Amino acid sequence: MSEKRAAFRPAEILLPGAGTAPETWACLACDQYTSQPEYWEKTEEIVGDHPSTLRMMLPECWLGESDSRIPAIHGAMADYLRRGILTPAVRNGFVLCRRRTASGTRLGLVGTVDLEQYDYAPGSKTPVRPTEKTIAERLPARLKIRRGAPLELTHILILIDDPERTVLEPLDDRAESLRKLYDFDLMQGGGHLTGYAVERPEDVAGVQDALEALEQGLGEDPLLLAVGDGNHSLATARACWNEIKKTLSEEERENHPARFALCEIENIHDPALRFEPIHRLITGTTPEELYDCWERYAEERGMSVSEEGEGHTFTMAIRKDEYPVVVRRPEGAIPCETIQLFLDDFLAGHPEAAIDYIHGADTLRRLAQKKDAVGFILPDIDKRTFFEDVKKLGVLPRKTFSMGEADEKRFYMECKRI
Repeated sequence: MSEKRAAFRPAEILLPGAGTAPETWACLACDQYTSQPEYWEKTEEIVGDHPSTLRMMLPECWLGESDSRIPAIHGAMADYLRRGILTPAVRNGFVLCRRRTASGTRLGLVGTVDLEQYDYAPGSKTPVRPTEKTIAERLPARLKIRRGAPLELTHILILIDDPERTVLEPLDDRAESLRKLYDFDLMQGGGHLTGYAVERPEDVAGVQDALEALEQGLGEDPLLLAVGDGNHSLATARACWNEIKKTLSEEERENHPARFALCEIENIHDPALRFEPIHRLITGTTPEELYDCWERYAEERGMSVSEEGEGHTFTMAIRKDEYPVVVRRPEGAIPCETIQLFLDDFLAGHPEAAIDYIHGADTLRRLAQKKDAVGFILPDIDKRTFFEDVKKLGVLPRKTFSMGEADEKRFYMECKRI
């Protein structure tokens, strides 16, 4: 695949120089710990007056302060460039990342996605697609940050379906021959991060050749790159590019830096990359009322709800007990869709009830012990069928899965000019 047509491309990637401590530079993705401001207060304490990615992004727990914080974000970006804190670490290449967490050591490759080959609309056939629905209401604050910003930094994680391990793993096998860029412990229990420059022409070409071969084996309308984390950030980049390209000539559009968004690709088959279902908790109702409504809902649509049989399986958590439930002849393509369709219908008719999306089955079990609560434990995510499920559905239902725990999400490290 020629470089111009490649969906994933090398780039000039910026990193802080030797005078900046990576331990205070790298900070967790902005969309984590949104209900726990104490995490970000601790991060502020750790960072202090040091140069840090914390100064170039807006944690979502502080979205209400965006008007006052965004000018400071733009100012920090300009200041870090002016003072030479950020300089090119890789001129035309990638960064190979090793991230060690409690789940193991997973691999990633930082480069750029061609936004002309990405579309977040449901039913998109582009090589780069979201895995979950994009919520338009989440874009304005991100757009305010990106508009006028000289830099971007990424927490976008994009998945490839590479069971034969042909793209990232060969680089890892020869990582010790690559130039090491950083090697340090991440703050607040985030694990350990090591980065290597992938800059030799033969290594860069090897990545693109492997991705081309992978894409050619995917058949019609190939889904090469599936956005696992950070879809709203990528959607923001696309929206900004759509604004900018209107002001450019056809020639200028070909290589304008805003056309390409910084991201990290990871292999969905990496054993250290954990996929966990996001469970459902309904409050403000009784188990009896909810189950009766579920039975009626299923019957009206040609389904049935029982304790056994073939279909989509769930576990209902009620008080300290658990009950298996099978939806036979399910209307959804995957279990999450089947349960969400019913719960949306139930909530529409029961305004006194509410839904919460829970990470971790044990947390769900604890919360379901309240007298007005019912928990739904969803089955594990099957990595083997994940890409086919996305292609079949267009996008997965909201809150289908999580890629690891909050402190396993991507830390901001690399930057790129836009």
